[in-house]
Amino acid sequence: MSDKKVNEYALDVGSIIDNSDCTAEFEKVYATRAEAEEQLAFLTSKAQAAASEPCQIESTISETENGVKLTACFRFEYQAETMIFQLAIR
Repeated sequence: MSDKKVNEYALDVGSIIDNSDCTAEFEKVYATRAEAEEQLAFLTSKAQAAASEPCQIESTISETENGVKLTACFRFEYQAETMIFQLAIR
């Protein structure tokens, strides 16, 4: 492939990872409060491991008619950290 062809398809990493999406949201219903709390501890651990600065975490655990709902929002300093966190919890 010629240099001209390579440059035609080259993308600037900054156009893909531009720090416009530094938030990851999580929501799931569990059978018990203990399961929801265990999952939140797991997610918190993964978020802090991915973060260069402390990750801001807002979470709620609430009773629903279908079980116990965990809702959490993780705010990272950089979009790359958000992506690393999302891959780590898959």
